[in-house]
Amino acid sequence: MAESVQRLEQVREVSAMRPRAPLVRPWRLLLYAILVFGAVLAIVPFFWMISTSLMTLGETINKQWLPSVPQFGNYVEAWTEAKFSKYFLNSVIITLVTVGGQLVVCTLAGYAFARIRFFGREVIFAILLSSIMIPESITMIPNFLLIRGNIIPLPGGTWLNTLQALTVPFWGSVFAIFLLRQFFITVPNELWDAARLDGAGHLRFLLRVVLPISKAPIMTVLIFAFIGSWNAFLWPLLVTTKDTWRPLSVGLWTFVSEAGPETQLLMAGAVITIVPILVLYFFTQKQFTEGIATTGLKG
Repeated sequence: MAESVQRLEQVREVSAMRPRAPLVRPWRLLLYAILVFGAVLAIVPFFWMISTSLMTLGETINKQWLPSVPQFGNYVEAWTEAKFSKYFLNSVIITLVTVGGQLVVCTLAGYAFARIRFFGREVIFAILLSSIMIPESITMIPNFLLIRGNIIPLPGGTWLNTLQALTVPFWGSVFAIFLLRQFFITVPNELWDAARLDGAGHLRFLLRVVLPISKAPIMTVLIFAFIGSWNAFLWPLLVTTKDTWRPLSVGLWTFVSEAGPETQLLMAGAVITIVPILVLYFFTQKQFTEGIATTGLKG
């Protein structure tokens, strides 16, 4: 018993002699400070936008940070004055057609580049991948001439002010094809061999085997396609001269010129525009993160 007590005292003495590490190291404090600063920079504009959308015109002129009494009627006024109901419906239709077309085209193209051997596959994929480096502003004029029917004849003569002009050019996303191809490459060849023994071809193998295990990258493509289509502004502004198919982003731009100095209505319109994206990301952020993390960079 006495020996045990003596050993315990020796351990305590040795522990007391060791220098204790600081609770929080300086570099970690600096890292936390940088993260907090970045978070504030990202949150403040959204906070100011939402707060301003609930103010009166006088409060926006006085540059207040918080409204005295929240004015939820600003959203109703912005919705009715800017014809957001029509623009919102247009954006929903355009986004659904764009996302659906992009999933079909890019899934088939990504699978072909990953699993089917054909002449010039690597060269075609390299050319396709290099097109990512071309600025969008350079390709916009040729695409506009193509939509007008100046390069090849189109059904109806021109696609200006049509749904096709706002959706078809975005079905072939190079990034989506690359992302899906990189994931399809990681599918074990043993699954393909087993499918061939069962008499399955490439299309059946894609639909019955590959797609069910590719939910994460497909969800990533879906989110990127949704955000890109919903936020598209310059291209819809270029190919639409009427309100027939103008999306919500273009409607918000026209509302800016009409509302003038009514900042509270402009911010209410901006909040209405971004709410669908926030809702989508809130419900799919787990799948989005998994899609980026699990998509391999092999090949």
